[in-house]
Amino acid sequence: MTPYAVGFDRTFDRLFDYVTHQAESTGYPPYNIEKTDEYNYTIEMALAGFGKKDIEIEFAEGLLTVKSVKEKEEKETLYKGISQRNFTRKFTLADDIVVKGAKLENGMLTIDLERIVPEEKKPQLITVK
Repeated sequence: MTPYAVGFDRTFDRLFDYVTHQAESTGYPPYNIEKTDEYNYTIEMALAGFGKKDIEIEFAEGLLTVKSVKEKEEKETLYKGISQRNFTRKFTLADDIVVKGAKLENGMLTIDLERIVPEEKKPQLITVK
């Protein structure tokens, strides 16, 4: 990007990916992102009508992708107020964020994330002699 910045190519690529994912977003399904403590985060997605077999979660190169793989049911529906359309939702994660696990309970998908900070990057107290 500039002759004064070396090694930031990946950072700019990640920002570009983030903007691209947001532009592709449809707003479905609704979700929350919570910071539970200094190093832990939780993504919650409202997925009424989806089961564990209907959801696919993939994490690769800083990109967390949640998508539905639910087959369309062939039945007569008189009124459809609960959306169960196919979706793909992408989250760009920082390099030091790892996915700890996911669970689907009562129509709510919860994905646990953790920031792993190496010891050399944590604040240190320096003893004055």
